[in-house]
Amino acid sequence: MQTIERDPILARTLDATRNPGLTLIIGNKNVSSWSMRPWVAAVAFGIPFTEVKVLLDQPDTANQIARYSHAGRVPVLMSGDMTVWDSLAIIEYLAEQFPDKHMWPQDVAARALARSIVAEMHSGFGELRTHMSMNIQARLPGRGRTPGAQADIGRICEIWEDCLSRFGHHQYLFGEFSIADAFYAPVVCRFKTYGVALAPALQAYCDRVLAHPAVARWVKDAMAETDPTPLHDADLPGE
Repeated sequence: MQTIERDPILARTLDATRNPGLTLIIGNKNVSSWSMRPWVAAVAFGIPFTEVKVLLDQPDTANQIARYSHAGRVPVLMSGDMTVWDSLAIIEYLAEQFPDKHMWPQDVAARALARSIVAEMHSGFGELRTHMSMNIQARLPGRGRTPGAQADIGRICEIWEDCLSRFGHHQYLFGEFSIADAFYAPVVCRFKTYGVALAPALQAYCDRVLAHPAVARWVKDAMAETDPTPLHDADLPGE
């Protein structure tokens, strides 16, 4: 995987012409949970892509992202002259383009459940997102535990317990690493940041996710970042 800091000066049309493969535009790895999901999935399943990082919370961030998508957010996937934005849309596109990778579980019932919990992650858990925002470098045990955030933690634990007991076989949520695990990987990172105490089986699952090569690589890159993200840092819960 080739990495480019920010965007080259050349227009994205020229980029697409020179590189007809996949280009994934992401934000800072320390705080961009939505970027983490498709990146981890692509790396985990050996899908080659060029990485372009747009630094968040900078004066030119909006202009940089606008060169790729008018939606104004990362991640964005460029495939030749086509643009796909939103992490779930990107994941579905990759799964369609690489059916041999089996990014979703192959069992029909497992796949239906995996799609359901991914959709719930995509659209829900607003209290957790608001009060326990992702910051991989930080260690904030016990903070952000509003009643709503605690309820979200409880629901996530319920999901994990159900998937692991029915399909996980003490490995990942559906046995083999899947899109579902990639989607919940940022939550695993949040639980570590905020010191969330888990039942032994769920903590073991989190440990397996953090040890997965794709997740470990993202976390290593995140820990090495030094670029400030003042807007994201302002969302971190205080004492």
